[in-house]
Amino acid sequence: MNVLDALDSRFSCRAFLSRPVPEQVVRDILQAASRAPSGGNLQPWHVHALAGEPLQRLVGAVRERMSEMPRGEPGEYRVYPPDLKEPYASRRFKAGEDLYATIGVAREDKAARGRQFRRNFELFGAPVGLFVYLDRTMGPPQWADCGMFLQSVMLAARAHGLHTCAQEAWAQWHSLVADHLKPPAEHMLFCAVALGYADEAAPINGLRTERAAVEDFTRFSGFGETA
Repeated sequence: MNVLDALDSRFSCRAFLSRPVPEQVVRDILQAASRAPSGGNLQPWHVHALAGEPLQRLVGAVRERMSEMPRGEPGEYRVYPPDLKEPYASRRFKAGEDLYATIGVAREDKAARGRQFRRNFELFGAPVGLFVYLDRTMGPPQWADCGMFLQSVMLAARAHGLHTCAQEAWAQWHSLVADHLKPPAEHMLFCAVALGYADEAAPINGLRTERAAVEDFTRFSGFGETA
């Protein structure tokens, strides 16, 4: 797939088919994504790829614990700043409202919104979950490197006809996930990535969040000048 087509067709998929993804395809995606740039070639990402029974055991364990702890554990990092300013706060709010509108859930329907949020911890039905860790000694530059790796995973997935959803929400179950995956103590869970075939008929997969115009986030200088 042309990289521009992959960029344009990628979206956060929130309804997957149960169709399995072969291990070799997952390996190929991760191998391609390993070419992502990283400062000093540190390659700071660590991935646990789960499918089948191991994935279902983890999903089941989270489902059981949610009855006691609906909001999960205290996170090890903040997903958003505590006082999100504009225009970021409005963008986040609109993305949420647009998402719930696709499934006909009103803002005041807290129960339905809660049910949809809990779908995060079923990986939206995806047959593969990628759990991505970083060494705790790493700083913001390496977190940025990991972001480039994740984008590469998502674009490589499109080349195989697959879709993804990156989910920082899983970080709120970091201890429970660690009980199942047994990562080294020096590794911190950053996020999970749901991977599989999109349910094209699901209304929620029709959502395409808005993007700012290039002029809104870029200042151009020197273009068109002659030497």
